[in-house]
Amino acid sequence: MAATSSSTAADTPRGRIRDLLPTVNLGRFASGPKNSLTDVPGVLVHTQSIHSHPAAAPGSINTGVTTILPRKDWFHQACFAGLFRFNGSGEMTGSHWIEETGLLHSPIILTNSFAVGAAYQGIYEWAIREYGDEKGSVDWFLLPVVGETFDGYMNDIAKFSVKPEHIVQGMDQANADSVPEGNTGGGTGMLCHYFKGGTGCSSRVIPGVKKDYTVGALVQANYGAMRDFRIKGAPLGRLILEDQEKIMRANPDDPKLLAQAKLLIKLTEAKDKKDGSIIVVIATDAPLHPTQLQRVAKRATIGLARAGGCGHNPSGDIFLAFSTANEIPVQTVTTQERKVDPWTPSTLPIEYVDDQTINSIFENTADAVEETILNALCMAETMTGHEGNTVNALNTDQMKEMMEKYL
Repeated sequence: MAATSSSTAADTPRGRIRDLLPTVNLGRFASGPKNSLTDVPGVLVHTQSIHSHPAAAPGSINTGVTTILPRKDWFHQACFAGLFRFNGSGEMTGSHWIEETGLLHSPIILTNSFAVGAAYQGIYEWAIREYGDEKGSVDWFLLPVVGETFDGYMNDIAKFSVKPEHIVQGMDQANADSVPEGNTGGGTGMLCHYFKGGTGCSSRVIPGVKKDYTVGALVQANYGAMRDFRIKGAPLGRLILEDQEKIMRANPDDPKLLAQAKLLIKLTEAKDKKDGSIIVVIATDAPLHPTQLQRVAKRATIGLARAGGCGHNPSGDIFLAFSTANEIPVQTVTTQERKVDPWTPSTLPIEYVDDQTINSIFENTADAVEETILNALCMAETMTGHEGNTVNALNTDQMKEMMEKYL
């Protein structure tokens, strides 16, 4: 299967929200140097887009995989983690174990809804290759974490184009570079507020008493109606719809406008049937325990709501937060070398933030998630995919013009 970067038709200039709207207020705190999830030290990411399948029509495969390694040695050293389900019409495997123990010791794979099995198998294939014995046998415990959103409007999802080898490749190649955004990774075929959506990132740096901490966020944005889309409170989606209606009334027989109207009607009908979803992954090097990370994950809802997310009934809005600060030995792979007796209680040295000083972490999580969604929209490009379905990118020139009176 070919895994390539996306190639799409020309659009208005693409860029991150800070570049397109330099005066927009995205919060009180500075971003990290890359303004990306990988600003959190030790976090590694890889994205790959898939555009071919031997049994698929040309242009009908538009899907991919986003691979996140919480730390390079995730297999031996777990991270504390917490989950929040804003609306549960979606899947994140491994979530029961995270909720049970507060521990994340798996890569996080984001992909399409029909690729969960392939991603699950791919994690195991990589782990067996690296940590199986000479016979390929294993005696360790691992529950892979795989999140999904539905890309069936742009992608012939029934072709099962994502294979376990894509996940193995992603785990091998994950790095600390800036994460590509828009039509990339698991977000390749995703939609957001009736525009082309996809992958987005952002980060914030928080001054602490002893050191500065970083909060980073990554989204796979595939949710929402155009009418609900907002930028810093400005009802941009509604304004765009009103502008389109005004132009249509003035030019009722324009074939180009009629074609655009038909595209929007078709997309609206599809999204009313299955709205889509959003997966949010939040990483930080601030020392937080699992209950605090559950609370951090909840704050992603604020960023989503600011951009216009409402948690519609068929939307899977699932948020995962983890901290790299404390390294927790994974029992099934470190017991022997640590000489641990599982029947004799012992302690680990754990540091965590005082709850009375956690407010800035909550605030910056909300700000970063809001910006990740806007970056996904501003970086995504118009795409024509499965069955000729076309979804336009957000018109960034129109966005800048409409936002002038709000900034």
